[in-house]
Amino acid sequence: MARRSRRERHVDYWPGFVDALATLLMVIIFLLSVFVVAQFVLSREVSSRDTALDRLNMQIAELTDSLAMERSSKRSMQDELAALSASLATAEAERKRLQGERDGAASGAGQAQTLSTELDQQKDISSRALAQVELLNQQISALRRQIAALEDALEASEARGRESQAKIADLGSRLNVALAQRVQELARYRSDFFGRLREILANRPDIRIEGDRFVFPSEVFFDVGSAAISPSGLSQLDKLAEALRALEGQIPPEIKWVLRVDGHTDKRPQFSAQFPSNWELSAGRAIAVVKYLVSKGISPQHLVAAGFGEFQPLDTGTTEEAFARNRRLELKLTER
Repeated sequence: MARRSRRERHVDYWPGFVDALATLLMVIIFLLSVFVVAQFVLSREVSSRDTALDRLNMQIAELTDSLAMERSSKRSMQDELAALSASLATAEAERKRLQGERDGAASGAGQAQTLSTELDQQKDISSRALAQVELLNQQISALRRQIAALEDALEASEARGRESQAKIADLGSRLNVALAQRVQELARYRSDFFGRLREILANRPDIRIEGDRFVFPSEVFFDVGSAAISPSGLSQLDKLAEALRALEGQIPPEIKWVLRVDGHTDKRPQFSAQFPSNWELSAGRAIAVVKYLVSKGISPQHLVAAGFGEFQPLDTGTTEEAFARNRRLELKLTER
């Protein structure tokens, strides 16, 4: 009796802490999944915007090259115009000089006529050069208007990109808030459910609460090496089914929840036709419990059976006490 008292006073909190960390890790993984989805949507939006931006940049580069060529041509025409103007001024001075000499020398009449003809040709060339310069100025103005329109389009695209980023950030924030609310609501119902089970099973000191789960010794429901529920186990499951039916009526349908029934064994191997290993035995026991709860009116959508064999021990020792601790059924209310 003294030895049993010491065993009952010993409470191992480490598995509960590990389960709590596992639950937290699942929540973090879900949050990361939501974040990855949001980042995927954002990357697609940014990629389409970058494609449009690259296209605009290419157009701007082409227009810039055209503008540089036009400017170079304009400078050449301006240089040519200056040369022509200088030639025009020289010819005009020569014409005046020759015109003055024409009245005094008949022999100079032919030369003056030739210079006048050349002067008219230079004037025609100068007029064409001025027309080309004017055309270039008009083309440059048109190019400037096109560049201004492209800059406006680019600014509008960047504004839409910033608006999309703000919307995605807001969506992520709302998803995080909704997820936190669902987790809090499920935690509240889990607390109520466990409180109800504590009241129902108050006279069973061998049933423990470790972290976020109820732990039942396998002997409460099954005989050694068997997956058939004993009569006393059926009585305990009837109480559990009653609490579950009340819980199903309380949790809103938008909260996706399940009661997970986990079967565990000790590390001593099983050798039988029905259960050739501890995997089959632990899974068979969990399935038997789930099927009985379904027969009592619990929705199959709210039940999960899992078998862990001997690979999730609570106690790594080799004593009978350690083996007894590891032979267990665990009930955990969690998200689906």
